[in-house]
Amino acid sequence: MIETQSLTRRFGPLLAVDELTLSIPDGEIFGLLGPNGAGKTTTLRMLAGLIGITGGMAIVNGRDVADPAQASAVRASLGLLPEENGLYSDLTVWQTLDFFARLHHVPDRRQRVRDLLEQMSMLERSDARVSTLSKGMKQRLAIARALINEPRLVLLDEPTANLDPEASRQVREVIVALRNGGATVIINTHRLEEAERLCDRIGILRTRLLRVLDPQAARRDTLLLEFEAHSAEALAVSRAFVSEEPELLPRGLRLRLRPDVAPADLVAALVSASVRIVSVIPERPSLEDIYLEAIADAH
Repeated sequence: MIETQSLTRRFGPLLAVDELTLSIPDGEIFGLLGPNGAGKTTTLRMLAGLIGITGGMAIVNGRDVADPAQASAVRASLGLLPEENGLYSDLTVWQTLDFFARLHHVPDRRQRVRDLLEQMSMLERSDARVSTLSKGMKQRLAIARALINEPRLVLLDEPTANLDPEASRQVREVIVALRNGGATVIINTHRLEEAERLCDRIGILRTRLLRVLDPQAARRDTLLLEFEAHSAEALAVSRAFVSEEPELLPRGLRLRLRPDVAPADLVAALVSASVRIVSVIPERPSLEDIYLEAIADAH
């Protein structure tokens, strides 16, 4: 469980994260979306206890990251894929994971290393030096390193950066398996389609938190209704079926139905009220539309 209240970070005069209040339960994949410089990486670094906080508080798995001793315990227990992979170029693939397994006192570390290399399709590269790996292979190795201690909280900064489609799919499968096993995963990503596919919830961040949404519910269909003529009756009937105030159009309405309402229910009610309907057109916004709207509203 992660709880933040008014979590803030400044770098001198620069406000990087502005009073972030957020609750992430166990077993959830939470995505952070935002433009470059929005505070996503700074947020992960604060939650990981890697940098101090300027204001507010953050509790990670019951530990207060503002307390140095507790922050140290947080760092030891989580898995982190940082923005820069931080791999040692002179070590081999196997030596890299074995080294970090030793640091974390992983029992039966040889089997753990082997399992992770198989999971990342890298077992055949065990003896290759890190310096000889492609960017994509280095990214996969860095993800394996983040998982070496079987963490219950995993923080991933752009986990599929530099990966080809097949490797990206493997990483997504690993992330879903982590969630299905009860782990909590926070992902920073610029890939909207990946966030939509993976995440249970998404937070849109631009220094401050703009929105938190369920990517599927947020994309619930809207309806575009066209009438022969506007009437107060059409608006009154429609209001009983929607989750927010209908948008008035020159010859109709754009509206979002409540989750428990089918379009046919609204159409039947309008017909019963003698409203003459010309057309009913379903519309479905993309996550990109929702994201860009939130960012635009933040200006």
